[in-house]
Amino acid sequence: MEEYLNQLNENQREAVMFCEGASLVVAGAGSGKTRVLTYKIAWLLQQGLPPQSILALTFTNKAAREMKERIAAITGEQVARRLWMGTFHSIFSRILRYEAEYIGYPSNFTIYDASDSKSLLKAIIKEMQLDDKVYRPGMVQSRISNAKNALITWKAYEQNKELVESDINAKIPLLREIYKRYQSRCQQSGAMDFDDLLLQTNILFRDHPAILEKYRRHFQYVLVDEYQDTNFAQHLIVQRLCEEHGRICVVGDDAQSIYSFRGANIDNILQFKNIYQGCRIFKLERNYRSTQNIVNAANSLIDKNKEQIRKTVYSENEEGNKVAVIASYSDYEEAYAVAARISEMRMNGPKYDYADFAILYRTNAQSRILEEALRKRNIPYKIYGGLSFYQRKEIKDVISYFRLIINPHDEEALKRVINYPTRGIGDTTVNKLVAAASQHNVSMWTVLQAPLEYTVSINSGTSNKLTAFRELIEGFIEQDKTLSAEDMAALVVKQSGIINNLLQDRSVEGVSKTENVQELLKGVAEYCEIRKEEGAEQVTLAGFLAEVALLTDQDNDKEEQANKVTMMTVHAAKGLEFRNVFVVGLEEDLFPSQLSKDNPRAVEEERRLFYVAITRAEQNCILTYAKSRYRNGQSSICSPSRFLKDIDGRYLDIPSSSVNSFDIFASMRDKYQQHPAFTSPFQQPQPSHLTKIESATISTSSVANIDLPGLVVGAKVRHDRFGEGEVMAIEGTGGNAKASVDFVHFGQKQLLLKFAKLTVL
Repeated sequence: MEEYLNQLNENQREAVMFCEGASLVVAGAGSGKTRVLTYKIAWLLQQGLPPQSILALTFTNKAAREMKERIAAITGEQVARRLWMGTFHSIFSRILRYEAEYIGYPSNFTIYDASDSKSLLKAIIKEMQLDDKVYRPGMVQSRISNAKNALITWKAYEQNKELVESDINAKIPLLREIYKRYQSRCQQSGAMDFDDLLLQTNILFRDHPAILEKYRRHFQYVLVDEYQDTNFAQHLIVQRLCEEHGRICVVGDDAQSIYSFRGANIDNILQFKNIYQGCRIFKLERNYRSTQNIVNAANSLIDKNKEQIRKTVYSENEEGNKVAVIASYSDYEEAYAVAARISEMRMNGPKYDYADFAILYRTNAQSRILEEALRKRNIPYKIYGGLSFYQRKEIKDVISYFRLIINPHDEEALKRVINYPTRGIGDTTVNKLVAAASQHNVSMWTVLQAPLEYTVSINSGTSNKLTAFRELIEGFIEQDKTLSAEDMAALVVKQSGIINNLLQDRSVEGVSKTENVQELLKGVAEYCEIRKEEGAEQVTLAGFLAEVALLTDQDNDKEEQANKVTMMTVHAAKGLEFRNVFVVGLEEDLFPSQLSKDNPRAVEEERRLFYVAITRAEQNCILTYAKSRYRNGQSSICSPSRFLKDIDGRYLDIPSSSVNSFDIFASMRDKYQQHPAFTSPFQQPQPSHLTKIESATISTSSVANIDLPGLVVGAKVRHDRFGEGEVMAIEGTGGNAKASVDFVHFGQKQLLLKFAKLTVL
């Protein structure tokens, strides 16, 4: 064992060898916390603690598996196998199976996953004859989940005046009844959902002191990984198990607490020392991952947070490059600048594979332009923890409407949208249409135009619904003959009911889907603008679909290629590391999110999220922002994120044109630090997850003035989307005048001057 202890630095070794009472290991980014947890368990075993008396809780099966493998390498597999090590849900489901009779469940109870739970809720909502557009299954599921994680049973829910009044105000007064029926049906079926595994364990320990005492005696030492991510239910279970003997070690980093939207409570780690008297705090402050400049930049950023456990993370790696800041004129140029920088770094620097690069963004909707830019440069990429933009359900739904307008005989598109948004046309009816089409060797659309002629047996109500859908599509087909692609796309999203359907979902996922659809509309608008600037007389929806089909061909490539640039949200990046990291979209109302700006505690979480992003980088970190971005249906002027100003300028490589942009944030930190919301450490933010979208339509850009003084060959110009470039040639006159411009990130483009938005520099 001594040879393993020698692999630890002094702070790590102290944390491993302290076993007398409660301890909090504050593990900075890249400080080797997994090694400390692993060696601590091995040390406990060496001190004579039986493996079955050690409880180690993690958040992912992967983390538990890796730790178990490391311990097995030290102590042998037979010993490691007897440890109680796993995720909160797996460990407590094991306990509940042993003790199920005490809480009225069979020991072989079923565990419902999210889709099982949603399916049952849909059935209950239908049985109660409620409008599923008001009582949306996803929203109902989310509310019940939040209640369970706060340890609020259905009985407590219906007796809680505040919750009941909140539901009445939200026009969902029967939610408590749905919760009651849902829980009753689960119990009748001998089933628990994931949230029940925590709720029922708390109930078991609360109502049966003898059972609690049995497990207190059994688990002589408890260890918890990523403690900053625990919610109230998890925190309380751990506290009940340890409050008498106090033998507990939790590992985490308050600076990486970024999951409050899932119920995680940063106060669990901040207040740990107050709950366990005599608690020892160990700080792992050496970062083994990143260069000194990256670590120092991250430190200067997180130092601006008021609520934290102070520590000084340091690196003994090389000093490294400064954190680069790239300013772009638009989000379009930003994406192409990132792609160009990746190509440049691969050609001119050390030997980098594509897999050495990661692009991190705040929202999934940002991926579309980035995907396009990477494809144009033939840079392979993968979306981590999500789908390629055009493969997301909400995007495929809208695209299917577009396909149907261009070709109403497209059966797959027709089947996808005939009942989306829900219009009462069920699978039985669709199957009848498919069967009739097959029998008569015609398309589904042909059958849909005259279902009775093709002997489709339907009642008058269903017939009216099919007619309404057919007339909707026929109306779109007619309007497509005269409208531009961008106007047609906006019309489809609005009149089909898709945007209203998405806006009713107030969950994080619902907001993300709405943003994605708005991003698709932006893509259509950009396509139209570019084609007009290039001289196209008519820009059609068919042309846009042809381009999208080419862009998405890569997604159909089944051959997995490991050497790819990784793209993901910052939330998904936690726990990962890359040699080179781009953090994009560092603008006010995007990062930090618009939803957080009036809540200082939420702003602090956004700052922690940015800290997580920076500390993923080993060698190079590049931060980018755009001076204009297309959001919520229109192009908006953007300000650099206040977080850029939070970083000490000594560690940044800032373009001179960006410096003045930062000055407006000089006093912003002080204003937020003094906000009264900081006065109570237990005041938890309650963010709203609804983004207000003013309109589903896209405003058409105004035509630029053709007469540009100074527009000559060799002139330096700026374009709102493509950024800066040099005029290489000018030809034509009047409305047909064109200029060839060589742009820094886009290469040479020929633009029709009456549409091109050029500014002579």
